[in-house]
Amino acid sequence: MNKQNKYLTLSGLEPLVVTPESNFINVGERTNVTGSRKFLRLIKEENYNEALEVARHQVDGGAQILDVNMDEGMLDGVYAMTKFLNLIASEPDISRIPIMIDSSKWEIIEAGLKVVQGKSVVNSISLKEGEEAFIHHAKLVKRYGAAVIVMAFDENGQADTYERRIEICKRSYDILVDKVKFQPQDIIFDPNIFPVATGMEEHRKNALDFFNATKWIRENLPYANVSGGVSNVSFSFRGNDTVREAMHASFLYHAIQHGMNLGIVNPAMLEVYDEINPELLELVEDVFFDRRDDATERLLDYAETVKGNKKEAEVTILEWRNEPLQNRITHALVKGIDAFIIEDVEEARKSVSRPIEVIEGHLMIGMNVVGDLFGSGKMFLPQVVKSARVMKKAVAYLQPFIEAEKDGKQEFAGKILMATVKGDVHDIGKNIVSVVLGCNNYEIVDLGVMVPPEKIIETAIREKVDIIGLSGLITPSLDEMVYVSKEMEKKNLNIPLIIGGATTSRAHTSVKIAPHYNHTVVHINDASRAVTVVGNLLQQDNKVFKEQIREEYDKFREQFLNRTKEKEYVSIIEARKNKLQIDWNTSEIIKPKQLGIQVIEAFDIKKLEGYIDWSPFFRSWDLHGRYPDILTDDVVGEQAKELFTDAKALLKRIFDEKLLKAKAVFGLFPANTINDDDIEIYNEEGKIEYKFLTLRQQSKKREGVPNIALADFIAPKSSGKQDYVGAFCVSTGFGTEELAKQFEANHDDYNSIMIKALADRLAEAFAEYLHKEVRVNHWSYAQNESLTNEELIKENYKGIRPAPGYPACPDHLEKTTIWKLLNVKENIGVELTESLAMWPAASVSGYYFANPEAKYFGLGKITEDQLEDYAKRRSISNEEAIKWLNPNLATEL
Repeated sequence: MNKQNKYLTLSGLEPLVVTPESNFINVGERTNVTGSRKFLRLIKEENYNEALEVARHQVDGGAQILDVNMDEGMLDGVYAMTKFLNLIASEPDISRIPIMIDSSKWEIIEAGLKVVQGKSVVNSISLKEGEEAFIHHAKLVKRYGAAVIVMAFDENGQADTYERRIEICKRSYDILVDKVKFQPQDIIFDPNIFPVATGMEEHRKNALDFFNATKWIRENLPYANVSGGVSNVSFSFRGNDTVREAMHASFLYHAIQHGMNLGIVNPAMLEVYDEINPELLELVEDVFFDRRDDATERLLDYAETVKGNKKEAEVTILEWRNEPLQNRITHALVKGIDAFIIEDVEEARKSVSRPIEVIEGHLMIGMNVVGDLFGSGKMFLPQVVKSARVMKKAVAYLQPFIEAEKDGKQEFAGKILMATVKGDVHDIGKNIVSVVLGCNNYEIVDLGVMVPPEKIIETAIREKVDIIGLSGLITPSLDEMVYVSKEMEKKNLNIPLIIGGATTSRAHTSVKIAPHYNHTVVHINDASRAVTVVGNLLQQDNKVFKEQIREEYDKFREQFLNRTKEKEYVSIIEARKNKLQIDWNTSEIIKPKQLGIQVIEAFDIKKLEGYIDWSPFFRSWDLHGRYPDILTDDVVGEQAKELFTDAKALLKRIFDEKLLKAKAVFGLFPANTINDDDIEIYNEEGKIEYKFLTLRQQSKKREGVPNIALADFIAPKSSGKQDYVGAFCVSTGFGTEELAKQFEANHDDYNSIMIKALADRLAEAFAEYLHKEVRVNHWSYAQNESLTNEELIKENYKGIRPAPGYPACPDHLEKTTIWKLLNVKENIGVELTESLAMWPAASVSGYYFANPEAKYFGLGKITEDQLEDYAKRRSISNEEAIKWLNPNLATEL
């Protein structure tokens, strides 16, 4: 092979040979739907002529390779990639340069490979799914004659250190060259450009590790190339173009010096290296090369000076910035202002003998004020979370100084393990409690969501925690909590157990959990109580408090069980005789306009703004009151307004930047009731496809009041009338977890919690919006409906949309039927966990009933005869049946 063939050679209509003299090959990034809102809009609107102009502009602007990406949840990526590349092929001024086919989905990559002309680049493959998948994809890339970008990613995740980068790249190179027989010059490594100056210790070497890994690859993996997305490095300074442009120019300069020869960089966000302000350049390169412990803080301080503040803010700043040091720190913590905290903490550090004293002194003095104000009702939860953001930033700055001292260790008031139990994905409440406890000097060990019992107990023992806190939203979570308590008893633990979450209650805690654990079990229903309870549990003389809790819960359990036995119930046979009677000869049945399944992907999430019910949003922050009255409430009005302003600002970002994706699937089907309580669903040929199982109220009713089941709202098969039923699933959660993690990485718990709370509200709004569309357009049984959002919230519409796991049908197993019926996972990507929680968490599913007499109701408790009947219909045991039902059973099995 001659030397010419050892260079990366690509082509469109014209060849591109990447030699050492090529300096740097710039990849045009604006034909990427994930990076350009304009391009995404054009592709969604199928305005391909204007989309081609974007590509042409990139070529005219000097792009030597054109990156094309169609990865967006609302797009048919295969269709969009195929169509756009075919159109490019007919435009010689665009197609003269090579194409980079960019996607995280192999089917989209392969669609591009099938139609692209010349020699393209695939972006990307990796060892993420193991060697077998890696080799399979590499062989196909080779067969199509393309070069390939290999991400530094393996089965254990992304490479985030120098060692991991070179280890994964070496392993990938050896597999490609030795096993796949891939030409080494056709391999382009992307060793991961990560943000710097995040304030997190583990991110300090992000840039330096990339430079060194690039140099190692070029010296040790013959003929391989190196690429990267440069804009990632400045993520911490979004909105500050002066700093970002300087960072991009400096990073690119040094990356090229170390051997990077391709990359994605926006020329509009690139300063000329020699024209960067010398002071700014020094600060930036101090960060890149980790030259100073305070490099991040110095660059952040400088960034504030070029951001531009309003005059009014400057006047306000002067007033409290002239206060003594402790007053300034306390003010910053109480008001949630983080702009000057590093400066003040550094001044405090220089005034004490050990850096830990700043946390235990200056910062805790301020946080004690926060705690007192919160405890006395003068501060509210959103403000406390903002205070935590400032505290975290301060502690993150001090951490390297503390670690430099061998005996430097913060004295915490106690160590609390927090976990959302196995199968459950909801964590807003848990995160709020963690933040509040953290503000009160408790060390938090947060295990996240879907945590197995074994991991909870193993971690609690290893970390020597003082308290275990369990959270859960869905009914099966309650069983998981019971199981954890039993395992704690088996292990002879003596750690207080705190229970919290939407489905938990004092009744369930005292009746189901406390009897299995001989030590303290406490239910907490809101974050404001957490500090008091934890403080009492961990006080030195806590024996009296623990005994009081045990006596209180024993007494509550006895009263609850006796009250349960006193209530009157009828047998399931009698309940069915007293079912809701509808005259099916006169009752109106409307056939839907279109039967079968419909999928909504290209949905404009901004349409949901007018359908948001804001009252639950405020409740999630422990601010109680009905919107909009809460904004003028005498007690919480001021804080509610501030919270609402912040929420609307983030909501605007969600809409403008397309931060979240909304997807939906729904179906309308022929149906009839059989055997009183079951609903058969048919295909258009009349064949039985699936069956919904419903449960019936069993409490004794007064004369003339029926015992209702959802099946009563569908015409019985024996009536000879063909009826219909619907089912749906909507989600606005795609993107939420990633955004929350980005906020957390910047010590911003406030917005981390906010994005999840807003995603939940948008999911409920989507359910409301879609139900209206079904009523008015798809099923069309309420064509003339004209309701305000307030009327929709009050459920003043015709028909209902009950959800499995909720009062009318407290049976989570029904979700599995909906998932099969609608092919939910395949159609929109929403999955069910093993405990039947929906993932992403901001998702809503349920049924549609159209009958004018259909109404929402609560099932209440059921007795053993219906439980046995239900278990037989399900072909499961009674114990298994109880697991999936709400914990409101009259029977005690």
